[in-house]
Amino acid sequence: MTCPYYQDITIPSRYPHAKAVEDRIVLEAQQTGYDEESIFALRLSLEESLTNAIRHGNASDASKHVSVKYRITQDRIDVVISDEGSGFDPCSIPDPTQPEFLSRPSGRGILLMRAYMNEVTFNSKGNRVHLVKFRNHQAGSQAS
Repeated sequence: MTCPYYQDITIPSRYPHAKAVEDRIVLEAQQTGYDEESIFALRLSLEESLTNAIRHGNASDASKHVSVKYRITQDRIDVVISDEGSGFDPCSIPDPTQPEFLSRPSGRGILLMRAYMNEVTFNSKGNRVHLVKFRNHQAGSQAS
């Protein structure tokens, strides 16, 4: 992602830094005119993906960093979040809606991101996620 239109932020693996990035991206989306439903989806997905990068990817190691690249246009929001961890296989995450996993206190983040964003893709290593949210008037025609 070297497109000059992307904003690029690198933060240490600490939650207050992640919250500041989340707030910045959400504010820009609001200023670009995205509706409340899109803003809710964006905020939830950013919180989940940044938390996963810090907690699981970087094992809460403050010496490791999380990279956030984002672009907000009139038609779509793209956010790419990368951590310095060894990655994971998203297909290996158990379905949190299955009865044996319902009482687990975690494991729903990816499910939520996929439910609220139009596209959620991981790189082959599993240490980078790309989130896409189309403006609502386009979601039906471009969402997969």
